[in-house]
This record gives sequence, C-alpha cells and structure tokens, in this order.
Amino acid sequence: MSLLSVRKLVKRYGGLVATDNVDLDIAAGELHAIIGPNGAGKSTLITQLAGEIRPDAGSILFRGKDITTLRAEQRALLGLARSYQITSVFPEFTALENVMLAVQAHQGHSFRAWSPVSTQSSLTEPALATLEQAGLVHRQAVRAADLAHGEQRQLELAMVLAGQPRLLLLDEPMAGMSQAESAEMTRLLLSIKGRYGIVLVEHDMDAVFRLADRITVLVYGRNIASGPPDHIRQHPEVRAAYLGDEQ
Repeated sequence: MSLLSVRKLVKRYGGLVATDNVDLDIAAGELHAIIGPNGAGKSTLITQLAGEIRPDAGSILFRGKDITTLRAEQRALLGLARSYQITSVFPEFTALENVMLAVQAHQGHSFRAWSPVSTQSSLTEPALATLEQAGLVHRQAVRAADLAHGEQRQLELAMVLAGQPRLLLLDEPMAGMSQAESAEMTRLLLSIKGRYGIVLVEHDMDAVFRLADRITVLVYGRNIASGPPDHIRQHPEVRAAYLGDEQ
C-alpha cells in the first residue's frame, strides 16, 4: 500500500486547469520530486496535498485513509507536514525556542503556557534531538532573525520534523539559497532520506537528480512523465518541455 495515493486530481481556476487529472503514488521512505516549468501546477498540487485548498475532482489517500476533504490541521495530526517557499519561523525566538514551540504544538499544549514550561525536559530533549537531526544544534542559542537564510530553512525543516510526520511536503526548500547553502540542504535531505516519505518541489535540478528516488514532471498541470531519475533525464518529451538538451 502506498503511503500517499492521488487519483485524477483536478483543480481549476476559471479557464485555467492548474492540476489536470494528476495521479501520484508515494511509498514509505521514498523521496519523490515534482518538477516542471513555472506555472506547471507544482505548488497548487502541494497545496492540495496539504489540505489548504480543496480539489474540484479526484481523491487523496494517506496511509489508506481518504483525506480529500480533511483540513490541513487534520492532515497534520495524521502525520502529513508541509514547509513553504517563504521561511516561516519566529524571528525573535532562538532556534531552540522555535523548535520547542513546534514540539509543544505537537503535544497539544496551548502556547499560553509557553513561559512556565520553557525549561521542561519534555520539550527541550526532543527539540535538541531534532535540531541535531537538522544540523543546527550548534546554533541552538542564536535568534532565528540572526541565522543565515540557509540556516533559517534548516530551522523550518527542524520545526516540521518536530511534529514526527510520516510524510514531508517540501515546497522549494532551496529557494533563495547560495550554492553552498543548497549543498548543505542537499546533504541534510540525504541524511533524513528513507526515514520519511518526502514530496519535493524544487527548481535546483542538480539537487533533484541527486536526491530523488522517482521524479514526476508536470507541464500545464498535466503529468507528462514519472519514473526514476535516469528515465526522466532521457525522456524525449521531458527534455523538449523542460530539461533541455544540456541534460
């Protein structure tokens, strides 16, 4: 059974078909990249998978459960977590405090209780473990606002991981990064690969072909090809529509 199974997913905006009968299967522990030109429908697909917009047709099953009509917070409780193109951290809090808040939210506590519980081991221990997993434990005491852009993206990933997800939806995690920061994020994703199912939307093709177990290519909302990286690299329609002859 697939961890995530999408069938005939359709989303229209007036005359624009943003996702056109998209099928997708993600196995447990698989890193599945979604690529395509601007306007191909990649972020719209991720947003539907996350539950932030509802499809006009089709179905989404997660761990065998139909989640097509569930809200984003309901999906998160089932183990489906999303990161965004734009970093969303609390800039005045330290890296550790940001992850502690994420742990606290996952445990179901109110943020109003933040001050008195900020030193509890039930928060600090999992937060430190998650920061180490994200390669940021040495920066735990630094305010998020003072972290480099790439480190902020690592912190955001740590906050997602703090929720103990089964499936990560990563929407352009390397957006705006330098070459060195992209290399570090690629290394980080390689280090967690296999522990989670991951759907990765990314424009950095070097990273995609290094990371992905399988790749799906969207063009005008339609899935034109899906398969292992070598298959996608050599696919004539993909080369013509997106990758170009240099690939």
